[in-house]
Amino acid sequence: MNWRDFERAAPSLAQAARARFEATRIALLGTLRADGSPRISPIEPYFTPEELLLGAMARSLKARDLLRDPRCVLHSAISEPDAGEPEFKLYGRTLGAADRDARPDAWWLSYPADAAVVFALDVERASSVTWALERGEMTVVSWSASGGLAEETRSYP
Repeated sequence: MNWRDFERAAPSLAQAARARFEATRIALLGTLRADGSPRISPIEPYFTPEELLLGAMARSLKARDLLRDPRCVLHSAISEPDAGEPEFKLYGRTLGAADRDARPDAWWLSYPADAAVVFALDVERASSVTWALERGEMTVVSWSASGGLAEETRSYP
């Protein structure tokens, strides 16, 4: 489902994820290499009212990965190990974005159209981890279209 549909299905999770991705402006994208091994790459997520867009240089390995196999995971960036920052993961598949001009501030608009590939993320599953460091607890919220929303708080490590 596109970003707007995900917001409707899990509004609090989607709003918190969007806030985090927009605050850090950088995320980690997990893709699959041709041999099936994982690749992790930095990427800048951009939101429109309908979609979550990911732009990649056309000749980059992450673009090649996604053009070959659209399955991916997007993980929010964190700045240090014990900061207690919330973490978000979006699992899904990329689709070619219909409107590469949807975000006038997107980096790819500074380059010729063939220099970048713009994908829209189709969200299939999502999760968040929030930390209560003072209590040694973590809360995991997960969502999928088939399973709905689930929440579990547990101690760590």
